Amino acid sequence: MTGTGGPRAAFRKASGPRAASRKASDPRAAFREASGPRAASRKASDPRAAFREASGPRARRLGLALIVAALLAGCATGTTEADPGAPDASSASTGSVATPDPSRTPDGRTPDGTLLVADFGSDTVTFVDPGRDGSGEGGAPIASVKVGTAPYGLVVGEDGRAWVATAEGVAVVDTERRTRLALIPYATESGPVATGEYRGGGMGIALAPDGSRVYVGVNVPGEDGAVEVIDTATREVTGTAPVGMRPFDVDVSPDGREVYATDHDSFDVTAVDADTLKTRRMEVAPYGTEGGLGSWLKPHYAVVRPADGRLLLPFEGERLAVLDPRTGKVTIERMTANTHQHGAALAPDGTLLVVGTGPIGSDDEEPSLTVRAPDGTERVVPLEGPHEDVAVSADGRTAYVTGGFTRDGYWNGITVVDLDDEKSEPVRLTAGNRPLGIAVL
Repeated sequence: MTGTGGPRAAFRKASGPRAASRKASDPRAAFREASGPRAASRKASDPRAAFREASGPRARRLGLALIVAALLAGCATGTTEADPGAPDASSASTGSVATPDPSRTPDGRTPDGTLLVADFGSDTVTFVDPGRDGSGEGGAPIASVKVGTAPYGLVVGEDGRAWVATAEGVAVVDTERRTRLALIPYATESGPVATGEYRGGGMGIALAPDGSRVYVGVNVPGEDGAVEVIDTATREVTGTAPVGMRPFDVDVSPDGREVYATDHDSFDVTAVDADTLKTRRMEVAPYGTEGGLGSWLKPHYAVVRPADGRLLLPFEGERLAVLDPRTGKVTIERMTANTHQHGAALAPDGTLLVVGTGPIGSDDEEPSLTVRAPDGTERVVPLEGPHEDVAVSADGRTAYVTGGFTRDGYWNGITVVDLDDEKSEPVRLTAGNRPLGIAVL
């Protein structure tokens, strides 16, 4: 599964007839030619370029805010986003939305090991029985709870409460009794409540190590976003810090002193001091920043390595950016999946799990899950159809990969991967409505 070609190979081979042919079919190749006559001609045909050349910063902000959702329905320009309620022909199998079976709903407390997914295609979270021994076999949805429009990320505390980032606010869910306790509105103005990849509102979300605070990244379409701080006792927003554009993911340092927002559309990570809310922005762009909003080559999700506090950010199944937040320095390690990548998680033993969403160029590989050992060796597990995020069981033996995907081509389910048995086939488990964020209860 190691890729030697792909659209990103243009970075390694910048000239010659093969490179020229790739430029014709690879939208990213055009972004690498950011100046000269071709760049000038693009400005004439690219409506976003007109906004960048428009007079006055306010005009640019207003213009982008109005058209960003229509122009940018994917990670790259020229794509369209699927209707969350409709099947997409480009997916392996979108399937129908799985309705929880009331006969399977447990009485009283939700069992340990139950999966909780954020249904980006509806206004619910869904509780999922992961099947026999968590293998996916015989599993099914058991209950859904309304939380708010287009839920994206979620996190669960030791007290059993889930905090869910929706377009409307952060929902608080009692996972033991499967009920919504509150919906906390954002302090940041993010525009009308909407659905889709570029909707405003909450995206990445994380808990402080002591459980006293929740940190949620709020997307403001066309502008820089914010990280909002929520006091978990009072359920009130107690502070706001400015971050970059579209905070896909939010993480917290092991000691709780810093919060990290992965800013997808500004090619950086913002470090927020948990006490003062002062910020530092650090560029993470191993392929450069050419292409701006339309580029595929942006950071998506990160994990914090407990041993040294460094952030691990996978790019395109080729490069793992390792960010030292103390210095802002980025080092690059090689990866092997050669596919566009999104979600990431760490197993208890330090194994890194990275979701490959599928090809964005003719030479790319198909969807996969990269299982990367602490020593850097990798196993690439093929997946059927696009996926978005991943969680791992408490014992580190099983990975659960959501099929929702922020772009088109999603499917309504979870793929279960046995991390111990390399010969076992992944199990597809019907679950939720375009599930994105996931947690193991």
